[in-house]
Amino acid sequence: MPANPLGRALRNRRAGHHTLVWARPELQAPESFTLSSPAFEHGAPIPEKHKGRLFGADISPALEWTAPPAGTAELVLIVQDPDVPMGKPATHALTVGVSPELRRIPENGLAHPSSVAGLRHGKGAMGRRGWGGPMPPRSHGPHSYVFQLFAIDTRLELPESFTLDQVVAALAGHVLARARLDGTYEVV
Repeated sequence: MPANPLGRALRNRRAGHHTLVWARPELQAPESFTLSSPAFEHGAPIPEKHKGRLFGADISPALEWTAPPAGTAELVLIVQDPDVPMGKPATHALTVGVSPELRRIPENGLAHPSSVAGLRHGKGAMGRRGWGGPMPPRSHGPHSYVFQLFAIDTRLELPESFTLDQVVAALAGHVLARARLDGTYEVV
């Protein structure tokens, strides 16, 4: 497939990792538990079956984590792409209500509605709920997909169609610990 001239022209234009919710001062906390996936290693490419709907099956990868700290009332998962050629990262999953007793979300467990009891999805990529897999512009170069898991000391009370801004505001002052997993994806 020939190179995409627009993707090439925007190659050096990216939101940046400093725009992730992970970098926000009000969400800083110890990284005292770990997040992983049987589908890919930290920093490695995300398999094609997890691509966005325009290119692939759009199946969320399975995720696993170690025990969060004592006092955790809920886990919150936010998946973002900081390499989009815009001023802020694209949100590919915005999930609250993850029980602190869980240690994994199965493959496609981030679908809307979810097969995992208690999970609630906010509006993410292109206004849709649930997993929106990688869909970077062709020829733009590799994109990072940052899975950010926050252990919090309270249950979130959010409206049915909650947004990223509402989640971040609700998390402020309540993050006990956090874990991160980075994957990559590129359309050449």
